[in-house]
Amino acid sequence: MQRVIAIFIRHIYLLRRSPHRMIGMLYWPTMELFLWGFLTLYLNRIGAAEFNFVTVLLSALIFWDFFNRSQQALSVSFLEDVWVRNVGNVLASPIRPVEYLFGLILVSIFQTIVSLSFIASLAYVFWQLNLFQFGFWLLPFFANLYITGWAMGIFATALILRLGPSTDVLAWSLPLLLQPLSAVFYPVTVLPGWLQTVAHWLPTTYIFEGMRAIIFSQEFIATDVVRAFLLNLVYISLAIFGFALSYRSVRRRGTLQRYSD
Repeated sequence: MQRVIAIFIRHIYLLRRSPHRMIGMLYWPTMELFLWGFLTLYLNRIGAAEFNFVTVLLSALIFWDFFNRSQQALSVSFLEDVWVRNVGNVLASPIRPVEYLFGLILVSIFQTIVSLSFIASLAYVFWQLNLFQFGFWLLPFFANLYITGWAMGIFATALILRLGPSTDVLAWSLPLLLQPLSAVFYPVTVLPGWLQTVAHWLPTTYIFEGMRAIIFSQEFIATDVVRAFLLNLVYISLAIFGFALSYRSVRRRGTLQRYSD
């Protein structure tokens, strides 16, 4: 556990001593919030008076940013070590790969809490959107978003480790592949039939559908939580297994040195 905390503290020191990293962590969510916030005000103005787009669209945006941040905080923290050519040094130390991953997961938890608190405060001040009005029913969905983000982040990390530092764009592009199929801003029923079949293999689909049920009808659908959790168990297990294979491959081929000075 001391090694896990050491990895976490190392990245916290990076944030403390580099304000631009903290600003970058909050900049994009803030810009998206204001963009979609102004759009929802316009839709409310031209749409039906009894329907509030702010609650639906802004809530979905904040939840998606939560997932995106949990994934990127893990994979970009790994890239921090790649860019300074420190991965080989870390993995050549007594720190085991699984301890390294759990340290990055702690970084992800910290950054998502900071980002969510900041964005939720802005949403409340400017659009009177109180995310906490939905109560504790959202907690299981947030927990599943965490696990999905970690699975995606570990998978991206495994690919970068296996394919080389030049593939660092995967840390930002992989979540975008899931967004159209995850029913973030619309129900999964609007997708073509064959895409609905694909969407039902994604835990994010059940998470956002379940959250929308709470927002619209204050109905907690336990089956959505269970399905999302079971899929998450499968995917995060595969992601960790893939990371282990990538790590073993780069060690066997001697290419771990390209990540160190």
